[in-house]
Amino acid sequence: MPEGLKLDIPRLEDGAAMWRIARDSRTLDLNSSYSYLLWCRDFADTSVVARDAGGDPVGFVSGYLRPRSPRTLVVWQVAVDEAQRGRGLAAAMLDGLSSRVAETLGIDGIETTITPDNTASNRLFSRYAERHSAPLEREVLFDAGVFPDEGHDSEVLYRIGPAPSLVALGQAADGRP
Repeated sequence: MPEGLKLDIPRLEDGAAMWRIARDSRTLDLNSSYSYLLWCRDFADTSVVARDAGGDPVGFVSGYLRPRSPRTLVVWQVAVDEAQRGRGLAAAMLDGLSSRVAETLGIDGIETTITPDNTASNRLFSRYAERHSAPLEREVLFDAGVFPDEGHDSEVLYRIGPAPSLVALGQAADGRP
């Protein structure tokens, strides 16, 4: 974890900062400000914010448990404030979140989608799989042609897991051998 920062569960009042961080990233699909507030209310247990020394959010990972695969954490967005980039914060948030969710909710893998031109996210999730000794499968989930808005790239599904470290945390939480 980068010095001076800490990981925390998002609170309702973090929604506005998360929206601003996503907007300022200039790479994420920006959702409505309302959706970030809902995310902080309804999906706080499967999301994380990084806070600076003053307690202000400087990054976040939003996620949810996949309804048809509840042992899979779907990572919706990863965003880091521009001033905090290049310090390993995205990886620290992803590791911290997946460990916490494995301990509390018993996940054993993660999924996300990434556009082919998003080199930083490709690297982030590929390195996550390596750090956790987990298999990584990639396949196009949504071809560009299914999006109603012009110019949207295809979304490639990254399926990572099962991750031995997450399985172990889930078993310990469940009291399983």
